[in-house]
Amino acid sequence: MKRTVTPVRVGNLTLDGGKIYIQSMLSVLSTDIPGNVRQARELEKAGCEILRVAIPDHEAVALIPAIKEQISIPLVADIHFDYRLALEAAEAGIDKIRINPGNIGSDEHVRKVADICRRKGIPIRIGVNRGSVEKEILSRYGGPTPEALVESGLYHAHLLEKYDFDQIVISLKSSDVPTMVQAYRLLAEKCSYPLHLGVTEAGTERMGLIKSAVGIGSLLLDGIGETIRVSLTTSDLTREVTAARDILRSIGRYQGVPELVSCPTCGRTRIDLVHLVSQVEEQLQQIHADLKVAVMGCVVNGPGEAREADIGVAGGNGCGVLFKKGEILRTVPEDRIVDELMQEIRRMTENS
Repeated sequence: MKRTVTPVRVGNLTLDGGKIYIQSMLSVLSTDIPGNVRQARELEKAGCEILRVAIPDHEAVALIPAIKEQISIPLVADIHFDYRLALEAAEAGIDKIRINPGNIGSDEHVRKVADICRRKGIPIRIGVNRGSVEKEILSRYGGPTPEALVESGLYHAHLLEKYDFDQIVISLKSSDVPTMVQAYRLLAEKCSYPLHLGVTEAGTERMGLIKSAVGIGSLLLDGIGETIRVSLTTSDLTREVTAARDILRSIGRYQGVPELVSCPTCGRTRIDLVHLVSQVEEQLQQIHADLKVAVMGCVVNGPGEAREADIGVAGGNGCGVLFKKGEILRTVPEDRIVDELMQEIRRMTENS
């Protein structure tokens, strides 16, 4: 589907249905300013394009200028319950605020947040999840159904609209992938606001990757979603960014990074393909180009099935065959495969 999106400016970025932006969230204790700054820089270096930080109390507001001095990507303040923290974050120079308008108190509190954000050009993301849906909505739908999530999200959007605020981004997250996907599909039909995609509480790195790839990937293929966050329980948050990039790359929505394809091996394989693929994948991290690179176990899966690859190698008995666009270049010994392949890739990227 081709969805019309109302543009929303976040720092120096615009969410308008074009580029899909990768997000992550800092995990260091809010009292540790140097640790947050260090992690923020690591995430930006890894490719994070929008970064969120929790602001649980007044003291945490000091994180905003400290982090913004060290990064060039937009910073989002995650606010719950206390509307005054949103006001302080806005004054401190935050680029975007994430709130649930229903949990920050009276309509007057919502108005004050809308007023300062309008005046300073700060967008607001409405964050709805299974645990935040209002009791009356849950009662009406019998639980946190997709329809309930959508009604809650639109209800909060209407609260902001009532105070002449329309720079809104909405997220409807669930740990249940079918619920999450259906909720976003319903919401995409009912509003033109940019949508932030994610599977909340996705779990360990293994299951989190699977859930996120299925949920986020399905919606992106539908043409739904302007920003994404892959939530993983991991000690290294750069893995969230890498996973998000890989999801975008797998559907052709991430440019400037090579795509690596390889076969699963079979009884025809006569080289250590697993080790070979691992080496190539590691070295491709240093290449910034739109290339499709194939590492195949034999000539059956090499120049033939991987003909569409820009460059690749097919294993033989103690050797490998280098090929470009299905045309064989030369045969090289097994211990030279990675070096020869990377030399060809560098020649291609230098001449492009």
